[in-house]
Amino acid sequence: MTVELAGTFNLSHTSERWKRFTSRQTIVARRPGFLWDAEIALLPGLAVRVLDAYIGGQGMLHAAVLGLFQVADIHGDGEIARGELFRFFAEAAWYPTALLPSHGVRWDAFDDHSAYATLVDGPLTLTLLFRFNDAGLIDSFRAEARGAMVGRTMVMIPWEGRWSDYRTRNGMTVPNVGEVEWLWPEGRRSYFRGTVTSMRFEFLP
Repeated sequence: MTVELAGTFNLSHTSERWKRFTSRQTIVARRPGFLWDAEIALLPGLAVRVLDAYIGGQGMLHAAVLGLFQVADIHGDGEIARGELFRFFAEAAWYPTALLPSHGVRWDAFDDHSAYATLVDGPLTLTLLFRFNDAGLIDSFRAEARGAMVGRTMVMIPWEGRWSDYRTRNGMTVPNVGEVEWLWPEGRRSYFRGTVTSMRFEFLP
């Protein structure tokens, strides 16, 4: 499937440096994988191109000003791959069939409105806590520890996100708006707010 987004991205984990972005994301549900191709506007006429991906069990984050001057280039397995698989798993609210047990997801109830879901891909096993609203739709997700980059150092902290404004597309009810945040020791800080501008599903036989 393909998802196009528009929204704002906070470039700082200590202050409010919100910048507008547009993106196009391609996702495959089996084997889990995605490629997020985004442009974040720093100044008029000056943008950072960001490629964020999970492909074949490998994670990738590449960013370059004007697409030419590299400012970040991280790829491989381990925590970078785990972090990108967390993103794929959390965003499965857009492609909910990927959350079915037939896709290998194991569910364990936590309370009347939330459950733990566990996904395995190769050597990676990870668990998210999904919370559901009164209509039974995913309201939020949480990982107790996901890798966040602070400069060139990766630190493990809780990570949460919320979905809202559900709409029916291609016969499936999916969220139109999402917000994601890190739970730093000094407090919560949102870093992503996005709205779907286009969504296209491609169903395999």
